[in-house]
Amino acid sequence: MEELNSATLGGGCFWCLEAVYTRLEGVNSVVSGYAGGNVENPTYEQVCTGETSHAEVVKINFDSKETSFETLLEWFWRCHDPTTLNRQGGDIGTQYRSVIYYENENQKSIAHKSKIDADSSGFFDNPIVTEIHELDVFYPAEDYHHDYYKKNPDAGYCTYIIRPKLEKLNME
Repeated sequence: MEELNSATLGGGCFWCLEAVYTRLEGVNSVVSGYAGGNVENPTYEQVCTGETSHAEVVKINFDSKETSFETLLEWFWRCHDPTTLNRQGGDIGTQYRSVIYYENENQKSIAHKSKIDADSSGFFDNPIVTEIHELDVFYPAEDYHHDYYKKNPDAGYCTYIIRPKLEKLNME
């Protein structure tokens, strides 16, 4: 019997994170959305203004018998630059911040330890700026954002940003 858990992470454009996490063993689903802001049921257009305080995030549902929150965080540190404040490459704004939203005290503890370990690993030249907050509400993004890379592999962003990231991570 599956033991489903979820993790909510933000590390730049949610299309990139979704493309990475859908490829991991034990991940049952990945949903792009928004969290951390002050507007109920925000739209993509609202979030893009930077005025909602929401981050683009993915909610990852996973089977804890096949993978762990720790493993998801290991991939989190590898698949984006957690040392840049409010940006990932050409995506700039608070909606692209690096953030871990925990759902319980255990996740909170694991997230803080993982951040400390990643920061002291020597892998990054600059200090990690990833925020860690309790998840209040997750709002799924509009339908056209879901499975974006899978549905649009030849779109510009997919060709020049997502595919090279997946290749670098040996996932494509």
